[in-house]
Amino acid sequence: MNHREQWADGLGRDLPKRVQVVEVGPRDGLQAESTFISTGTKIELVNRLVDAGVRRIEAASFVSPKWIPQMADGAAVMAGMDRKAGVTYAALTPNMKGLDAAIASKADEVVIFGSASEPFSLRNINCSVAESLERFAPVARRAKEEGLRLRASISCSFGCPYQGPVSVDAVVDMVRRFRDLGCDEIDIADTIGVGTVHHVRRVIQAAATEFPLERLAGHFHDTYGQALANIVGALQVGMSVFHSSVGGLGGCPYAKGATGNVATEDLLYLLDGLGIETGIDLDAIVSIGDWVSQQMGRDNGARAGKALIAKRVRD
Repeated sequence: MNHREQWADGLGRDLPKRVQVVEVGPRDGLQAESTFISTGTKIELVNRLVDAGVRRIEAASFVSPKWIPQMADGAAVMAGMDRKAGVTYAALTPNMKGLDAAIASKADEVVIFGSASEPFSLRNINCSVAESLERFAPVARRAKEEGLRLRASISCSFGCPYQGPVSVDAVVDMVRRFRDLGCDEIDIADTIGVGTVHHVRRVIQAAATEFPLERLAGHFHDTYGQALANIVGALQVGMSVFHSSVGGLGGCPYAKGATGNVATEDLLYLLDGLGIETGIDLDAIVSIGDWVSQQMGRDNGARAGKALIAKRVRD
């Protein structure tokens, strides 16, 4: 028995054999940065990630520059990318104006979002959960009419910075509502990184009673150092789509203290150790994480990435 088989044996034989990794660095990863990242750097980041084997990527966000200045150049980023066949380029679309921009930019997938927490919805998008769903209904209809893939993200699925714990029932209710809007995939997002394995398993299993498990995705932040453990828990109950951000970029501008998404390097290192295929080149992602961290003048947030860079230097 090799080391991968030993790992898998300890975790259970029914882990997914392949996982889809959705790279969110260019959008969710960069949106909270206070220093504007050049359009050219954003375009190069997207192109490098795709060249490394990424096949699903959040490339832009068509939100008001007043609220998220970092994403003001979404159309330019989408226009400047080297499009590759077989790659899904996604854009966040909070309203009809954003959807129109995404359509004009030839996005393959559009992302709408809502919160399992009422206080977070009011702080994040200035409306109640019910009002947010009313706003997204025409966006969802138009997206489907245009033949676009429609994804929804449920923020604060495990906890909220304003209300504290979030009930499983609240998450399941949002899953049901987004399902009824015709969403092709739904993200269960730990916006502030407070989830733990048992809680994660419970939420995913409950969500899967209302929506196909294979079309649920895990979006974990590493604020409390639990992201990889939570991913293992999610794998154990059959989830096979996960979001990550190269270099661990990210954080929520509306959740004080929330740190970055789980790093793509760390996720790939974990999955490789479990013998789970992704189609993404870990070594190339490590180099990209090192490069983008230098471009931004910040520390690399990927633990596996930093360790593998150090190993290259030693070797």
